[in-house]
Amino acid sequence: MASFMGGSAPAMASQISEGYILLSAATIRGYTPPELGLLRTELEKLQREVRAIVPAQDDAQANQARNRKISRLSGALQVIGGALSKRR
Repeated sequence: MASFMGGSAPAMASQISEGYILLSAATIRGYTPPELGLLRTELEKLQREVRAIVPAQDDAQANQARNRKISRLSGALQVIGGALSKRR
């Protein structure tokens, strides 16, 4: 059983959204499908939370930061989805 980087699935999802961890096929090779499912659930939950935050329209930096987080989360979800589809 592989342990999550950061200690837990929610912590790892948070670190992915901040850009501290970048997921790739090699990064998640040691995780089982149930662990990847748990990480995907946490990523989806965090993505919903980030999308719910709407910064002011004139705050360009906040909008960019929000969009970068969403981009990192959706990229990680694609990597996990691809890994899960190959393992089935």
